[in-house]
Amino acid sequence: MVDQYSAEDLQNAGRIKQIRMVAKLVNQQNKRALPITFGAAAAIIVIFVLIGLLTGGVAFLAPLGVLLGLSTAMLLFGRFAQRAQYSAIDGQLGAAAAVLQNMRGNWTVTPAVAGNRTMDVVHRTVGRPGVVLVGEGVPARVSQLLAAERKKTERVAHGVPIHEFQVGNGEGQVRIGKLQRKITTLPRTLRPTAVADLNYRLKALQPTMQMPKGPMPKGVRQPRMPKPR
Repeated sequence: MVDQYSAEDLQNAGRIKQIRMVAKLVNQQNKRALPITFGAAAAIIVIFVLIGLLTGGVAFLAPLGVLLGLSTAMLLFGRFAQRAQYSAIDGQLGAAAAVLQNMRGNWTVTPAVAGNRTMDVVHRTVGRPGVVLVGEGVPARVSQLLAAERKKTERVAHGVPIHEFQVGNGEGQVRIGKLQRKITTLPRTLRPTAVADLNYRLKALQPTMQMPKGPMPKGVRQPRMPKPR
């Protein structure tokens, strides 16, 4: 069985080694992923070559088939690799913050704006959909944190949409692999100038993250999304 790599292992590895590690994670998660990737690329190349042989345009269609085949393989592998990346950080403290900080687009992310002694946390990101609060931890405690942070946010974000999500695999929660899509598909209701003004007002809010009970565990770090190339 393939060993499970951490997000930090993937982040610190060299490019070639990183791709190999992610490929192993992809294969571990879905045994059909790599065969589908290579099979789709090979099928496209073969089809273009055959068409070229039949039409006499193999000199043009063969290179085009190779290009399209490789592009398809890269696209498929990228999607499978992204799932493997989410799997690598799933369940780690700060996994939701790692996803938020790697979203494409103009987002302002503030990790751990609220938390408690048992390390349940709420992260905040601001964009054109408004304010998005994302909690991770024990559902009951996270619900209380989200409700308190929403009230605090409403005091300075008058009339601005506030969205709440809980990360997890339980009922009513959002899986870490679907969090980015959930947020980026929210309706955009604010203009860029309104987003800038909102960020300015939110700076006045003080984080309510409490220190955990007892000594901090050694080696605890916020996971980072691995980026294979």
